Amino acid sequence: MSEIFEGYERQYCELSANLSRKCTAALALDREQKKQKISEIRAGLEDAESLIRKMDIEARNLQPNVKAVLLAKLREYKSDLNNLKSEVKRIGSGNLNAAARDELLEAGMANSLTASADQRSRLMMTTERLNQSGDRIKDSRRTMLETEELGVSILQDLHQQRQSLLHAHNTLHGVDDNIGKSKRVLTAMSRRINKNKWIIGAIVAVLVVVIGLILYFKLK
Repeated sequence: MSEIFEGYERQYCELSANLSRKCTAALALDREQKKQKISEIRAGLEDAESLIRKMDIEARNLQPNVKAVLLAKLREYKSDLNNLKSEVKRIGSGNLNAAARDELLEAGMANSLTASADQRSRLMMTTERLNQSGDRIKDSRRTMLETEELGVSILQDLHQQRQSLLHAHNTLHGVDDNIGKSKRVLTAMSRRINKNKWIIGAIVAVLVVVIGLILYFKLK
């Protein structure tokens, strides 16, 4: 059921019960006080009509199965409002005899009690729905908190994994640096070896030439 309709319905029930009590109270007042009370009641009837129009608009915008139920309730409220209007007209006519006045007073008290009972019943139903909504909100909040805790745990795990990856990256970077240094050392050693080879070759060549010259002069 529409929460907006329920809000209008709750307001109407409270207003209707209040108007019934005012109608009953108006019967015991003098002429001037009665006029003032009737003016208050008629202003309340206009507010009640406005609430019924709002309920009608809201009900007609709902799904067909829900709309049918709400329109049936709305017909009861319209009948209740018409009864209130008729009662106000009778009170304002000023020509009620004692018997009619007593009858109207009893009817007003009965209507007031009935309206109060209906109002109390509807308010209890509304309170129960609100409690159920509160329970659903609590469940949703608990689920949200659990989801939040799970999300925090996942973020912590991701942070730890990120730290591990950064550490591995730094380690690999250090290894690359060491490999680069080793490569430079090996390159330097290779150059030295080649240089030494050339030096040794030159020395051997010089020695061969010297030995050849010595043998040449001795044999000559």
